[in-house]
Amino acid sequence: MSATLHTATAATAAAATASEPLPVLGGDVTVPLVTGGEVVYAALDYAASAPALQRVWDDVAAYAPYYGSVHRGAGYLSQLSTDLFEQSRATVAEFLDCRPADQVVFTRSTTDSLNLLAAALPAGCQVFVFETEHHASLLPWRDAQVTYLNAPRTPGQAVATLERALADRNPYGPALVCVTGASNVTGELWPVRELAAAAHAHGARIVLDAAQLAPHHPVSVQDLDVDWVAFSGHKLYAPFGSGVLAGRADWLQEAEPYLAGGGASRRVARRADGGVDVEWHTTAARHEAGSPNVIGVYSIASACRALTEAGFEGLVAREQRLIETVRAGLAEVPEVRVLSLFGDEAPRVGVISFVVEGWNSSHFAAALSAEYGIGVRDGLFCAHPLVRTLLGSEPQAQGECGAPEAAPGERSLNAIRVSFGAGTPDEHVERFVAAVRELVAEGAKWQYHTEEGRCVPVS
Repeated sequence: MSATLHTATAATAAAATASEPLPVLGGDVTVPLVTGGEVVYAALDYAASAPALQRVWDDVAAYAPYYGSVHRGAGYLSQLSTDLFEQSRATVAEFLDCRPADQVVFTRSTTDSLNLLAAALPAGCQVFVFETEHHASLLPWRDAQVTYLNAPRTPGQAVATLERALADRNPYGPALVCVTGASNVTGELWPVRELAAAAHAHGARIVLDAAQLAPHHPVSVQDLDVDWVAFSGHKLYAPFGSGVLAGRADWLQEAEPYLAGGGASRRVARRADGGVDVEWHTTAARHEAGSPNVIGVYSIASACRALTEAGFEGLVAREQRLIETVRAGLAEVPEVRVLSLFGDEAPRVGVISFVVEGWNSSHFAAALSAEYGIGVRDGLFCAHPLVRTLLGSEPQAQGECGAPEAAPGERSLNAIRVSFGAGTPDEHVERFVAAVRELVAEGAKWQYHTEEGRCVPVS
Protein backbone atom coordinates (compact mmCIF):
# COMPACT_ATOMS: atom_id res chain seq x y z
CA MET A 1 0.00 0.00 0.00
CA SER A 2 2.61 2.56 1.07
CA ALA A 3 4.86 1.78 -1.92
CA THR A 4 2.13 3.12 -4.23
CA LEU A 5 2.00 6.36 -2.28
CA HIS A 6 5.78 6.76 -2.37
CA THR A 7 5.80 6.44 -6.16
CA ALA A 8 3.95 9.74 -6.42
CA THR A 9 6.80 11.53 -4.68
CA ALA A 10 9.71 10.06 -6.61
CA ALA A 11 10.04 13.12 -8.83
CA THR A 12 10.53 15.43 -5.85
CA ALA A 13 13.06 13.31 -3.93
CA ALA A 14 16.39 15.12 -4.22
CA ALA A 15 19.75 14.26 -2.77
CA ALA A 16 21.74 17.03 -1.11
CA THR A 17 25.02 18.11 -2.57
CA ALA A 18 27.67 20.33 -1.08
CA SER A 19 26.14 23.31 -2.90
CA GLU A 20 22.37 22.77 -3.21
CA PRO A 21 19.67 23.19 -0.56
CA LEU A 22 16.86 20.67 -0.31
CA PRO A 23 13.62 21.88 -1.96
CA VAL A 24 11.22 23.38 0.60
CA LEU A 25 7.82 25.02 0.40
CA GLY A 26 7.85 28.82 0.33
CA GLY A 27 11.13 29.15 -1.50
CA ASP A 28 9.58 31.48 -4.05
CA VAL A 29 7.24 33.45 -1.77
CA THR A 30 7.67 37.21 -2.13
CA VAL A 31 6.91 39.77 0.57
CA PRO A 32 6.44 43.55 0.36
CA LEU A 33 9.09 45.96 1.66
CA VAL A 34 8.14 49.19 3.44
CA THR A 35 10.61 50.99 1.19
CA GLY A 36 8.76 49.79 -1.92
CA GLY A 37 8.76 46.72 -4.10
CA GLU A 38 8.91 43.04 -3.17
CA VAL A 39 11.62 40.52 -2.47
CA VAL A 40 11.80 36.74 -2.08
CA TYR A 41 11.31 36.00 1.62
CA ALA A 42 14.41 34.82 3.46
CA ALA A 43 13.12 32.42 6.13
CA LEU A 44 15.87 32.40 8.77
CA ASP A 45 13.88 31.21 11.78
CA TYR A 46 14.32 27.46 11.33
CA ALA A 47 14.95 26.97 15.06
CA ALA A 48 11.33 27.93 15.71
CA SER A 49 9.68 26.14 12.77
CA ALA A 50 11.39 24.90 9.64
CA PRO A 51 9.56 25.02 6.30
CA ALA A 52 8.13 21.78 4.99
CA LEU A 53 10.34 19.84 2.64
CA GLN A 54 8.73 19.60 -0.80
CA ARG A 55 9.20 15.83 -0.47
CA VAL A 56 7.14 15.82 2.74
CA TRP A 57 4.38 17.93 1.21
CA ASP A 58 4.18 15.67 -1.84
CA ASP A 59 4.07 12.53 0.29
CA VAL A 60 1.24 13.94 2.38
CA ALA A 61 -0.65 15.10 -0.73
CA ALA A 62 -0.32 11.62 -2.25
CA TYR A 63 -1.71 10.04 0.91
CA ALA A 64 -4.49 12.56 1.62
CA PRO A 65 -7.16 10.95 -0.64
CA TYR A 66 -6.61 7.67 1.22
CA TYR A 67 -6.93 9.23 4.68
CA GLY A 68 -8.92 7.09 7.11
CA SER A 69 -9.28 6.18 10.77
CA VAL A 70 -6.31 4.49 12.42
CA HIS A 71 -6.75 1.25 14.42
CA ARG A 72 -10.49 1.79 14.23
CA GLY A 73 -11.96 0.38 11.05
CA ALA A 74 -12.23 -2.70 8.84
CA GLY A 75 -12.43 -0.74 5.60
CA TYR A 76 -9.67 -0.50 3.04
CA LEU A 77 -8.73 3.13 3.77
CA SER A 78 -8.68 2.51 7.50
CA GLN A 79 -6.41 -0.47 7.04
CA LEU A 80 -4.16 1.46 4.69
CA SER A 81 -3.94 4.38 7.17
CA THR A 82 -3.20 1.99 10.03
CA ASP A 83 -0.46 0.33 7.98
CA LEU A 84 1.00 3.73 7.10
CA PHE A 85 0.88 4.82 10.73
CA GLU A 86 2.72 1.74 12.00
CA GLN A 87 5.23 1.81 9.14
CA SER A 88 5.94 5.41 10.15
CA ARG A 89 6.72 4.21 13.65
CA ALA A 90 9.23 1.75 12.25
CA THR A 91 10.75 4.46 10.03
CA VAL A 92 11.29 6.76 13.01
CA ALA A 93 12.83 3.93 15.05
CA GLU A 94 15.26 3.27 12.20
CA PHE A 95 16.03 6.99 11.80
CA LEU A 96 16.92 7.19 15.50
CA ASP A 97 18.78 3.85 15.52
CA CYS A 98 16.64 2.66 18.42
CA ARG A 99 17.28 -0.54 20.35
CA PRO A 100 15.05 -3.50 19.42
CA ALA A 101 12.96 -3.24 22.60
CA ASP A 102 12.52 0.55 22.48
CA GLN A 103 9.10 2.11 21.98
CA VAL A 104 8.30 5.01 19.66
CA VAL A 105 5.41 7.06 21.02
CA PHE A 106 3.85 9.75 18.86
CA THR A 107 3.02 13.02 20.59
CA ARG A 108 2.24 16.61 19.59
CA SER A 109 5.74 18.07 20.02
CA THR A 110 8.98 17.94 22.02
CA THR A 111 7.19 19.76 24.84
CA ASP A 112 4.43 17.15 24.82
CA SER A 113 6.97 14.31 24.72
CA LEU A 114 8.87 15.57 27.76
CA ASN A 115 5.67 16.22 29.68
CA LEU A 116 4.63 12.65 28.89
CA LEU A 117 7.92 11.35 30.25
CA ALA A 118 7.57 13.58 33.31
CA ALA A 119 4.16 12.04 33.98
CA ALA A 120 5.70 8.56 33.72
CA LEU A 121 8.51 9.08 36.24
CA PRO A 122 8.61 6.56 39.09
CA ALA A 123 7.74 7.82 42.54
CA GLY A 124 10.59 9.63 44.23
CA CYS A 125 12.49 10.22 40.99
CA GLN A 126 15.19 12.88 41.09
CA VAL A 127 15.64 14.99 37.97
CA PHE A 128 18.80 16.86 37.00
CA VAL A 129 18.58 19.57 34.37
CA PHE A 130 20.87 22.43 33.38
CA GLU A 131 19.48 25.96 33.59
CA THR A 132 20.56 26.32 29.96
CA GLU A 133 17.68 24.17 28.68
CA HIS A 134 14.74 25.26 26.57
CA HIS A 135 11.61 25.62 28.70
CA ALA A 136 10.30 22.38 27.14
CA SER A 137 13.10 20.58 29.00
CA LEU A 138 13.30 22.90 32.00
CA LEU A 139 9.70 23.04 33.19
CA PRO A 140 7.86 19.66 32.90
CA TRP A 141 9.31 18.09 36.07
CA ARG A 142 6.93 19.70 38.56
CA ASP A 143 6.11 16.50 40.44
CA ALA A 144 9.72 15.41 40.84
CA GLN A 145 12.61 16.48 43.02
CA VAL A 146 14.49 18.73 40.61
CA THR A 147 18.09 19.90 40.79
CA TYR A 148 18.84 22.80 38.44
CA LEU A 149 22.48 22.89 37.42
CA ASN A 150 24.36 26.11 36.69
CA ALA A 151 25.34 26.98 33.14
CA PRO A 152 28.68 25.37 32.24
CA ARG A 153 31.27 27.27 30.21
CA THR A 154 32.90 24.25 28.57
CA PRO A 155 31.65 20.78 27.59
CA GLY A 156 34.03 19.29 30.15
CA GLN A 157 32.60 21.52 32.85
CA ALA A 158 29.11 20.31 31.93
CA VAL A 159 30.15 16.70 32.52
CA ALA A 160 31.98 17.53 35.76
CA THR A 161 29.00 19.54 37.05
CA LEU A 162 26.63 16.66 36.39
CA GLU A 163 28.97 14.11 37.98
CA ARG A 164 29.22 16.17 41.19
CA ALA A 165 25.45 16.56 41.38
CA LEU A 166 24.82 12.86 40.77
CA ALA A 167 27.42 11.87 43.36
CA ASP A 168 25.37 13.71 46.00
CA ARG A 169 22.02 12.17 45.10
CA ASN A 170 20.15 9.41 46.88
CA PRO A 171 21.80 6.34 45.30
CA TYR A 172 18.81 4.06 45.94
CA GLY A 173 16.09 5.97 44.13
CA PRO A 174 15.42 6.50 40.43
CA ALA A 175 17.02 9.50 38.72
CA LEU A 176 16.78 11.16 35.34
CA VAL A 177 19.05 13.63 33.54
CA CYS A 178 17.54 15.85 30.86
CA VAL A 179 19.86 17.54 28.37
CA THR A 180 19.68 19.21 24.98
CA GLY A 181 21.65 17.96 22.01
CA ALA A 182 22.08 21.41 20.46
CA SER A 183 21.20 24.71 22.10
CA ASN A 184 18.24 26.57 20.62
CA VAL A 185 20.03 29.82 21.57
CA THR A 186 23.69 29.33 20.65
CA GLY A 187 23.47 26.30 18.36
CA GLU A 188 26.34 24.70 20.30
CA LEU A 189 26.50 20.91 20.47
CA TRP A 190 26.43 19.39 23.94
CA PRO A 191 28.58 16.40 25.00
CA VAL A 192 25.63 14.02 25.03
CA ARG A 193 27.59 10.78 24.93
CA GLU A 194 29.79 11.85 27.87
CA LEU A 195 26.79 13.08 29.87
CA ALA A 196 25.01 9.78 29.22
CA ALA A 197 28.05 7.87 30.47
CA ALA A 198 28.15 10.00 33.62
CA ALA A 199 24.43 9.47 34.22
CA HIS A 200 24.65 5.70 33.82
CA ALA A 201 27.75 5.46 35.99
CA HIS A 202 25.69 6.93 38.83
CA GLY A 203 22.60 4.80 38.22
CA ALA A 204 20.60 7.53 36.48
CA ARG A 205 18.84 7.56 33.13
CA ILE A 206 19.03 10.31 30.52
CA VAL A 207 16.60 11.86 28.04
CA LEU A 208 17.88 13.80 25.05
CA ASP A 209 16.00 16.85 23.80
CA ALA A 210 16.88 16.51 20.12
CA ALA A 211 14.54 19.23 18.82
CA GLN A 212 17.47 21.26 17.49
CA LEU A 213 19.82 18.34 16.86
CA ALA A 214 17.77 15.92 14.77
CA PRO A 215 17.17 18.32 11.83
CA HIS A 216 20.93 18.99 11.52
CA HIS A 217 22.81 15.84 12.56
CA PRO A 218 22.14 12.10 12.69
CA VAL A 219 20.89 10.96 16.11
CA SER A 220 21.67 7.41 17.22
CA VAL A 221 20.06 6.27 20.45
CA GLN A 222 22.50 3.37 20.61
CA ASP A 223 25.66 5.31 19.80
CA LEU A 224 24.84 8.15 22.21
CA ASP A 225 23.56 5.57 24.74
CA VAL A 226 20.60 7.69 25.81
CA ASP A 227 17.51 6.19 27.35
CA TRP A 228 15.00 8.40 25.54
CA VAL A 229 15.03 10.97 22.78
CA ALA A 230 12.37 13.60 22.04
CA PHE A 231 11.91 15.83 19.01
CA SER A 232 9.27 17.76 17.05
CA GLY A 233 8.14 17.35 13.47
CA HIS A 234 7.77 21.08 12.91
CA LYS A 235 11.54 21.54 13.33
CA LEU A 236 12.29 18.48 11.17
CA TYR A 237 10.70 19.97 8.02
CA ALA A 238 7.36 18.27 8.81
CA PRO A 239 5.13 21.01 10.28
CA PHE A 240 1.92 19.07 10.84
CA GLY A 241 1.66 19.06 14.64
CA SER A 242 3.35 15.83 15.67
CA GLY A 243 6.32 14.82 17.79
CA VAL A 244 8.19 11.77 19.07
CA LEU A 245 9.26 10.25 22.36
CA ALA A 246 11.38 7.15 21.71
CA GLY A 247 13.25 4.95 24.13
CA ARG A 248 13.00 2.46 26.96
CA ALA A 249 9.59 0.93 27.51
CA ASP A 250 9.58 0.02 31.20
CA TRP A 251 8.80 3.39 32.82
CA LEU A 252 6.23 4.09 30.10
CA GLN A 253 4.55 0.70 30.54
CA GLU A 254 4.37 1.05 34.31
CA ALA A 255 2.94 4.58 34.31
CA GLU A 256 -0.71 5.53 34.09
CA PRO A 257 -1.66 6.47 30.52
CA TYR A 258 -0.77 10.05 29.64
CA LEU A 259 -4.36 10.47 28.41
CA ALA A 260 -7.22 8.16 29.37
CA GLY A 261 -9.49 7.15 26.53
CA GLY A 262 -10.03 5.04 23.47
CA GLY A 263 -6.94 3.53 21.94
CA ALA A 264 -5.04 3.45 25.23
CA SER A 265 -7.37 0.83 26.68
CA ARG A 266 -7.28 -2.84 25.74
CA ARG A 267 -10.38 -3.89 27.72
CA VAL A 268 -12.99 -1.98 29.73
CA ALA A 269 -15.67 -3.69 31.86
CA ARG A 270 -18.26 -2.62 34.40
CA ARG A 271 -17.87 -3.96 37.93
CA ALA A 272 -20.64 -5.22 40.14
CA ASP A 273 -20.16 -2.20 42.40
CA GLY A 274 -20.88 0.13 39.50
CA GLY A 275 -17.28 1.08 38.79
CA VAL A 276 -15.12 0.34 35.78
CA ASP A 277 -12.18 -2.01 35.35
CA VAL A 278 -9.65 -1.01 32.70
CA GLU A 279 -6.82 -3.00 31.21
CA TRP A 280 -4.42 -0.59 29.50
CA HIS A 281 -2.17 -1.39 26.57
CA THR A 282 1.51 -2.01 27.32
CA THR A 283 2.61 -0.93 23.85
CA ALA A 284 3.12 2.66 22.69
CA ALA A 285 -0.67 2.85 22.28
CA ARG A 286 -0.88 3.17 26.08
CA HIS A 287 0.08 6.84 25.70
CA GLU A 288 -1.62 7.55 22.36
CA ALA A 289 -5.28 7.78 23.37
CA GLY A 290 -7.71 9.26 20.89
CA SER A 291 -7.58 9.33 17.12
CA PRO A 292 -3.93 9.90 16.20
CA ASN A 293 -2.56 12.61 13.94
CA VAL A 294 -1.77 10.26 11.08
CA ILE A 295 -0.90 13.15 8.72
CA GLY A 296 1.61 14.52 11.24
CA VAL A 297 3.08 11.10 11.92
CA TYR A 298 3.41 10.27 8.23
CA SER A 299 5.05 13.65 7.57
CA ILE A 300 7.69 12.94 10.22
CA ALA A 301 8.43 9.58 8.64
CA SER A 302 8.66 11.24 5.23
CA ALA A 303 11.12 13.82 6.58
CA CYS A 304 13.19 11.06 8.19
CA ARG A 305 13.39 9.25 4.86
CA ALA A 306 14.22 12.43 2.95
CA LEU A 307 17.06 13.44 5.26
CA THR A 308 18.46 9.92 5.30
CA GLU A 309 18.36 9.63 1.52
CA ALA A 310 19.90 13.09 1.08
CA GLY A 311 22.76 12.07 3.36
CA PHE A 312 23.66 13.90 6.53
CA GLU A 313 27.31 14.13 5.54
CA GLY A 314 26.50 16.49 2.68
CA LEU A 315 23.85 18.34 4.66
CA VAL A 316 26.22 18.96 7.56
CA ALA A 317 29.05 20.10 5.29
CA ARG A 318 26.83 22.58 3.50
CA GLU A 319 25.36 23.92 6.74
CA GLN A 320 28.83 24.40 8.20
CA ARG A 321 29.69 26.55 5.21
CA LEU A 322 26.60 28.70 5.86
CA ILE A 323 27.55 28.96 9.54
CA GLU A 324 31.02 30.16 8.61
CA THR A 325 29.53 32.76 6.25
CA VAL A 326 27.27 34.18 8.96
CA ARG A 327 29.85 34.11 11.73
CA ALA A 328 32.53 35.69 9.55
CA GLY A 329 30.12 38.39 8.42
CA LEU A 330 29.00 39.22 11.96
CA ALA A 331 32.62 39.28 13.16
CA GLU A 332 33.29 42.14 10.75
CA VAL A 333 30.74 44.36 12.56
CA PRO A 334 32.29 45.56 15.86
CA GLU A 335 28.88 46.47 17.30
CA VAL A 336 27.70 42.85 17.07
CA ARG A 337 28.31 40.38 19.90
CA VAL A 338 27.56 36.72 19.24
CA LEU A 339 26.33 34.76 22.27
CA SER A 340 28.17 31.60 23.25
CA LEU A 341 28.62 29.29 26.23
CA PHE A 342 31.50 27.15 24.97
CA GLY A 343 33.44 29.66 22.84
CA ASP A 344 34.06 30.36 19.18
CA GLU A 345 35.59 26.97 18.40
CA ALA A 346 32.69 24.91 19.73
CA PRO A 347 30.92 22.77 17.12
CA ARG A 348 27.42 24.01 16.41
CA VAL A 349 24.36 23.78 14.19
CA GLY A 350 22.84 26.64 12.19
CA VAL A 351 21.51 28.60 15.17
CA ILE A 352 23.26 31.88 16.08
CA SER A 353 22.09 34.51 18.56
CA PHE A 354 23.58 37.96 18.94
CA VAL A 355 23.04 41.49 20.20
CA VAL A 356 23.83 44.78 18.50
CA GLU A 357 25.22 47.62 20.54
CA GLY A 358 22.81 50.55 20.72
CA TRP A 359 19.91 48.65 19.18
CA ASN A 360 16.72 47.31 20.68
CA SER A 361 16.63 43.72 19.45
CA SER A 362 12.94 43.91 18.52
CA HIS A 363 13.65 47.04 16.49
CA PHE A 364 16.54 45.38 14.68
CA ALA A 365 14.51 42.26 13.85
CA ALA A 366 11.58 44.38 12.65
CA ALA A 367 13.87 46.34 10.34
CA LEU A 368 15.35 43.15 8.90
CA SER A 369 11.83 42.00 8.07
CA ALA A 370 10.26 45.24 6.84
CA GLU A 371 13.23 46.60 4.89
CA TYR A 372 15.00 43.44 3.70
CA GLY A 373 12.39 40.66 3.72
CA ILE A 374 14.36 38.62 6.25
CA GLY A 375 12.57 36.66 8.99
CA VAL A 376 14.55 36.13 12.21
CA ARG A 377 13.53 35.93 15.85
CA ASP A 378 14.08 38.26 18.77
CA GLY A 379 13.54 37.84 22.49
CA LEU A 380 14.57 35.19 24.99
CA PHE A 381 13.69 32.15 22.83
CA CYS A 382 11.85 30.16 25.51
CA ALA A 383 15.20 29.79 27.28
CA HIS A 384 15.03 32.75 29.65
CA PRO A 385 17.64 31.67 32.23
CA LEU A 386 20.19 30.86 29.51
CA VAL A 387 19.77 34.10 27.56
CA ARG A 388 19.90 36.19 30.74
CA THR A 389 23.05 34.36 31.79
CA LEU A 390 24.65 35.08 28.43
CA LEU A 391 23.56 38.72 28.51
CA GLY A 392 24.27 39.24 32.19
CA SER A 393 20.83 40.81 32.65
CA GLU A 394 17.77 40.41 34.83
CA PRO A 395 14.13 40.63 33.70
CA GLN A 396 13.21 44.23 32.93
CA ALA A 397 10.39 46.04 31.19
CA GLN A 398 10.83 46.40 27.45
CA GLY A 399 11.13 49.95 26.16
CA GLU A 400 9.77 51.61 23.05
CA CYS A 401 11.19 49.86 19.99
CA GLY A 402 12.30 53.07 18.34
CA ALA A 403 14.80 53.75 21.13
CA PRO A 404 17.71 51.56 22.18
CA GLU A 405 16.88 49.20 25.02
CA ALA A 406 20.33 49.95 26.43
CA ALA A 407 22.78 52.73 25.84
CA PRO A 408 25.90 51.90 23.83
CA GLY A 409 28.21 49.78 25.97
CA GLU A 410 25.44 48.76 28.37
CA ARG A 411 23.92 45.29 28.59
CA SER A 412 21.10 44.31 26.23
CA LEU A 413 17.87 42.85 27.60
CA ASN A 414 17.16 40.32 24.86
CA ALA A 415 18.74 39.01 21.68
CA ILE A 416 18.30 38.34 17.97
CA ARG A 417 18.47 34.80 16.58
CA VAL A 418 19.17 33.73 13.01
CA SER A 419 18.72 30.05 12.18
CA PHE A 420 18.85 28.00 9.00
CA GLY A 421 19.21 24.48 7.70
CA ALA A 422 18.92 22.06 4.82
CA GLY A 423 16.54 24.25 2.81
CA THR A 424 18.36 27.58 3.13
CA PRO A 425 19.79 29.10 -0.07
CA ASP A 426 23.16 30.81 0.07
CA GLU A 427 21.55 34.08 -1.00
CA HIS A 428 19.44 34.21 2.15
CA VAL A 429 22.41 34.18 4.52
CA GLU A 430 24.37 36.53 2.26
CA ARG A 431 21.46 38.98 2.26
CA PHE A 432 21.23 38.70 6.03
CA VAL A 433 24.93 39.50 6.55
CA ALA A 434 24.73 42.46 4.18
CA ALA A 435 21.58 43.75 5.90
CA VAL A 436 23.18 43.59 9.35
CA ARG A 437 26.18 45.49 8.08
CA GLU A 438 24.00 48.15 6.43
CA LEU A 439 21.61 48.60 9.35
CA VAL A 440 24.46 49.08 11.81
CA ALA A 441 26.32 51.49 9.53
CA GLU A 442 23.38 53.54 8.24
CA GLY A 443 20.47 52.92 10.59
CA ALA A 444 16.90 52.00 9.71
CA LYS A 445 15.30 53.68 6.71
CA TRP A 446 11.84 53.62 8.30
CA GLN A 447 10.20 54.67 11.54
CA TYR A 448 9.00 52.00 13.98
CA HIS A 449 6.84 51.89 17.10
CA THR A 450 5.56 49.35 19.60
CA GLU A 451 2.13 47.89 18.90
CA GLU A 452 0.66 45.15 21.12
CA GLY A 453 4.10 44.31 22.43
CA ARG A 454 5.74 44.03 19.01
CA CYS A 455 7.93 46.49 17.14
CA VAL A 456 6.27 47.29 13.79
CA PRO A 457 6.79 49.84 11.01
CA VAL A 458 4.82 53.07 11.30
CA SER A 459 2.14 52.95 8.62
